[in-house]
Amino acid sequence: MSIKKKTTIKDIANVLNISPAAVSKALHNDSRISEKTKKAVKQVAVDLNYQPNHLASALRKGKSNLVGVIVPRTNSHFFSSVIQNIEEVLNKEGYNIIITQSNESYKKECDNIDTLLFTQVDGIIASMANETIDLKHYEKIKSKGIPLILFDRGENNLNVDYIGINDYDSSHMIVEHLVKQGCKRIAHIGGYKHTRIFNNRIRGYIDALKKYNLPMEDELLIESSLTTEDGRKKMTQLLALQNRPDAVYVAGDYAALGALQVLNERGIRMPKDIALVGFGNEPFTAMVTPTITSITQHSSEIGKQAAKAFLEHAKKKVVKQQLNKIILNAELIVRDSSNIKNS
Repeated sequence: MSIKKKTTIKDIANVLNISPAAVSKALHNDSRISEKTKKAVKQVAVDLNYQPNHLASALRKGKSNLVGVIVPRTNSHFFSSVIQNIEEVLNKEGYNIIITQSNESYKKECDNIDTLLFTQVDGIIASMANETIDLKHYEKIKSKGIPLILFDRGENNLNVDYIGINDYDSSHMIVEHLVKQGCKRIAHIGGYKHTRIFNNRIRGYIDALKKYNLPMEDELLIESSLTTEDGRKKMTQLLALQNRPDAVYVAGDYAALGALQVLNERGIRMPKDIALVGFGNEPFTAMVTPTITSITQHSSEIGKQAAKAFLEHAKKKVVKQQLNKIILNAELIVRDSSNIKNS
């Protein structure tokens, strides 16, 4: 079976017996081309199913009006909300976005960046994968003079714009809430400490325990990938301890869901036997039984601010010396899983 050849500007020019340059000008509404010719060119373009080569156009103009967005996963309400708000802001300014997901894989994240750079995007807005430690692929973006904005997960030593919440204070807030509920042995199922936000959550947890003179034992602090299955495994691990915790703070709602499943399956009452707190305020936290206390991360505002940070770079057309570092205050949504005094 023969592969149908892609229609080019030259094909349109041959049909109308005009120059390819005239076709290009007509397709771009150049005022030097008559309305009659423009109409004819556009009609032939439709008839021949002409698709413009945006990559070639971007190379010529040095601007593609495309912005790459990299997220660890798209099936999270937090990330999908950030994407939606980035798109809303950028669409109003004439930009479209290309969405890629790393699935928490360092290699896939590198591949995503290479693809976006090849596509000649005007900027990249990203949240790092759990596996990412080496930052060379992000340095590559910076070396090309392409604006890079990180949100939620980002590293300070990259020295780029960053938008997120105060993860350290959020942990303090959670531990303080559990202390006020009467909890005295608080465990933490955290993310990997090489990732800045999870390291900050771990530090906040440890410092809050010290503040309230509570035990900080290695067996109570567990790093994980924060998937639902991980939440199940780590909760099972904590329940196997000789002196099990009376509260568990989980650094992600999907892992908190896995922990809740195990507790429910074993008939362990929440919050009376063990209090549970998640992180992210995913919609399901208000639908499960018991409902899960969680931190809301202001995803819509993070998306808007990330898009605005890119637009600042794009409008100035030079590398900004003053970088945006926007840290939003998080909010604890108290629900049944930890509300001991009202249970």
